[in-house]
Formats: sequence, structure tokens, C-alpha cells
Amino acid sequence: MVADYHALTTLRQKDELRSNIRDIVKSYVAAGIDPNKAVIFQQSRVQEHTELAWIFECLVTVPFLELSHAYKDKLAKGLEANVGLFNYPMLMAADILLYDTDVVPVGADQRQHLEYAREAASKFNIAFGQTFKEPQAKILDSVAIVPGTDGKKMSKSYGNTIPLFEPKDVLVKAVMSIVTDSSGERPENVYQVHRHFRAEAELESLYSAHKGKYKVLKEALIEDIDAVVKPMREKYASISDSDVATILEKGSANAREYASKKMYDVREKIGVSI
Repeated sequence: MVADYHALTTLRQKDELRSNIRDIVKSYVAAGIDPNKAVIFQQSRVQEHTELAWIFECLVTVPFLELSHAYKDKLAKGLEANVGLFNYPMLMAADILLYDTDVVPVGADQRQHLEYAREAASKFNIAFGQTFKEPQAKILDSVAIVPGTDGKKMSKSYGNTIPLFEPKDVLVKAVMSIVTDSSGERPENVYQVHRHFRAEAELESLYSAHKGKYKVLKEALIEDIDAVVKPMREKYASISDSDVATILEKGSANAREYASKKMYDVREKIGVSI
């Protein structure tokens, strides 16, 4: 799913949002997701998401939503949180629960959002009868949290990502900017990224042979990343905007078909169907 309505909590530039939507679809396909086997759709084209989110918002409490890490983080930084950010977990719950999801692969930092979805499902089921599954999280320790170039969790919103589909010189600049700790023999942030691209047994010997040589180790990381992403970069470049439009049209139609059936049941149970 392309979560374009979620983006509105922070994004105000329409051209940038359109570009981001295309970029996400191209990234999915370039990374190996086959739109003929998986449904790639645009959240805003399936209105059942926002409809169900409203219903969930009427079931959970304000103190419950105030526990959201994203909301509390915004307040801790002295920034004003909009209502969209505050209600964000319920729209995400709708994203998950509309499709009778059993398992959700998430990073460790996203576990709370899944708990919100489970709570929303439980609240609805208690109030109106069994309707939604309570999905389980699938968190792989190896990719639970991937550090960004500044050592914090890698996130576009933090501006600390390593771009996969940009030209190699952009990749080089990003990797060379990874924050290192000069007090240690092994640059931990570099290593934690590197282990996603080469077996740790091989990395142990590489990092032992180049203790303290951070530039050499970053250059090795660049080559290992590039070896993996070069074919994806080429695939990304081959996907046209027209291809994206076709993928989203087909995928969104498929998603609407499933979501509309689910919402028909929901409307019957809450009593708005006459």
C-alpha cells in the first residue's frame, strides 16, 4: 500500500506528494514485488480506509491515543501535533484490519502501531460482534531496527537514509557521511548497516583486518551495497510513470473490491445500513 493520506500529517507540497507516490511504487517493483502477485494500491483511492478509521476513533479513548510514541515525540520536541498525527494509529489500524490480516511484518519500532490495531479490533468485536482478526506482529531480529547515517533509526523523516535507487555517487556520499565513534576499533554504525549486505562471519575478518580504518570499511560497504542495488537501480529507471499509473489503477480496484465487502459487513453491524 502507498500510504499517501498518512503523508498529509507532515507534507503540504502537492507535487512532492505526487512524486513520492510514484517513487514508492517504483521502489516496490524494483525491489522485487511483482504487482501481478501482490496488490499495490493507493490508500486514498480506497475510501473505506478513512471510513473505518473514523469508526475506530469512536471506540478508543483520548488517553489511549496519547500514548503514541510519534505523538509524544512531537510534543517532547516542543512541536505542535496536528489531529492527523494524533489519530494516525487508527488510520493505520484500518489499513491493517480491512483485509483480515493474520500477520504483519514490522520493525521493532512499529510494534506499538500493531498493538493499536489489535486494540481497535478488540473494541469493535466487543461492541458489535466478531468482525476483525487481531493480527500478530512478525519482527525479524536481524532487521528490527536499521541505523541511519546519524546512528538513529533509519527514516526518511530524519533525513538519514541511504538511497538505493539514486546514482552511485549519491550512495557514496551517504555512506561516507555515516557517523562513526572514534573511540572504538569498529565503526558500529557502519557495521550494523554492513551486516545486511554481507555475512557476519565474513565481516568479522574484514573488520578485524582493518581496525580503525574507517574509510576502508566504508568503501567496502559502498561496494557491497552497490553490488546488491545496481540491478534494482536499473529496474527502477526502466519503470515509467505510465507503468505506475497502470499498477495503481489495477491494484486499487482490487483493494476496493475486498475493502467494500468488509465495510458492508461493518456497516450492517454498527447499524447505519437501512
